[in-house]
Amino acid sequence: MEGIEKAILDFIRNVYEAIGWPGVALLMAIESACIPLPSELIMPLAGWFLVTDKDLGVEWVFLLAFVGAVGNLLGSLVAYWVGAWGGRLLLERWGKYVLISTHELDMADRWFTKYGESIAFFSRLLPVVRTFISFPAGVSRMNVWKFSIFTLLGAYPFCLGLAYGGYKLGEHWEELREAMRPFDIPILVVIFLLVALYVWRHYRRAWAPKK
Repeated sequence: MEGIEKAILDFIRNVYEAIGWPGVALLMAIESACIPLPSELIMPLAGWFLVTDKDLGVEWVFLLAFVGAVGNLLGSLVAYWVGAWGGRLLLERWGKYVLISTHELDMADRWFTKYGESIAFFSRLLPVVRTFISFPAGVSRMNVWKFSIFTLLGAYPFCLGLAYGGYKLGEHWEELREAMRPFDIPILVVIFLLVALYVWRHYRRAWAPKK
């Protein structure tokens, strides 16, 4: 795992050396388009490499966080539109093979209609979840303007906290990642348990003949 993380770290560093601040938006867009490139590495390294190491003041961290949040939004919109344009048709046809029934799709529609703003906002504060939430939002056709606004609002404090941590810790910014690392496994365990519960409860429903 550490070898993989080091390779990702080197990739991020090379992007920053090549294109600087636009690289933050690019990497955060990748992270938000259902590609697990850790923002917990992207933003702290940006805070150190692009602000502290350049002798810029703390006010630049706020701008850096905005750049990261915009990148987050752009990547999220890619995943959203993939889900909106083809996701539901694919799931209606092939969803039962991954235990997704029409019932679950309809339920997701209702949830995003009723709680879409809250889901779009708070999911941006959760590692792992924040990477993948945009696709189901698109499948459920959540209002794209509300999705965009709450995605940006949720992404900004997350990016700001990580960037500020990297700025303050300087070359020891990896300590921030070490502090957050223990949360990765519990989140993955919870997701695994929820998936197992989903499989157990919905196997028959997904394969049930349509009435």
